[in-house]
Amino acid sequence: MRELEATRAAGVGRRELLSRAGAAMAVSAAIAGSARAQSAPSPGTDGLSAAARNSGPLGARLQGVQHFGLTVQNMERAYEFYTEVLGGTEVFRHGDFQGDLVHNTLLADQDIRADELHVDPQAIGVPNLRDGDQRLDVRFIQFDNVVIELLQYRNAAEPMGGPNSFAPPLANMSPAFPRMMHICFHVRDDVDFNRFITDLEAESARRGMDQVRANRTIRVRTEAERRAAPQSANTNKVTEAPSDGWELIYCKGPEGEQLEFVKALGPVKERFADALEKRRQALDGAQ
Repeated sequence: MRELEATRAAGVGRRELLSRAGAAMAVSAAIAGSARAQSAPSPGTDGLSAAARNSGPLGARLQGVQHFGLTVQNMERAYEFYTEVLGGTEVFRHGDFQGDLVHNTLLADQDIRADELHVDPQAIGVPNLRDGDQRLDVRFIQFDNVVIELLQYRNAAEPMGGPNSFAPPLANMSPAFPRMMHICFHVRDDVDFNRFITDLEAESARRGMDQVRANRTIRVRTEAERRAAPQSANTNKVTEAPSDGWELIYCKGPEGEQLEFVKALGPVKERFADALEKRRQALDGAQ
């Protein structure tokens, strides 16, 4: 156990060199925000008491998006990508979750669905956390403005962080499927976007993450054609309002998950800033 903790500590230290100071600031802000929320009934920074906030609009009770969750097949592979390739910093990890409480919290709706279909819950991908046949492990990774939570459901006999999940991955991962989601990363304004995508693919391939493949802006019919496309075909630069100034690329991650990388420049950047200011004014007016 001591060797494992030492290894984890060393790994976090190495990743901290990759992350930016903003990540630490974001963690501190989140901790401070949590402490303020727990100190009710004293007023918050918006001047509202807990009683007033709890009877106000739902939107006024939110602090924003805390994290995006991603269920993975191979925890270590996903962890390596989001920390060592993309430079996130581990906040903490926890695992071996089992028992009635966690099962009901996460899976009650799926148990009901299985009962309605008259099938064994495992037939529709429901693990048995209740009796401990399967377990859940999680790792939280901090970026400058959001947290990603990696989740792995595994059979009890499988080790934490292993490559084998309880359920098989989806065969098709088209973003057009209803209920599919994606994680979008905001690329800094002064970054060469075309080169960023080239370097991302190269670094991922070096680590054996062959699933990390970015789309191209030109039509390609084979994987060979995709790889041979010119670097200038990496980025879609939108010029039509109201998305003018938006630059994007869609890319699969190491688990087959849908990723997006964007830059918001010029007019579209101003539109986002204006919308944020209007939201703040609306929340102030609701007090």
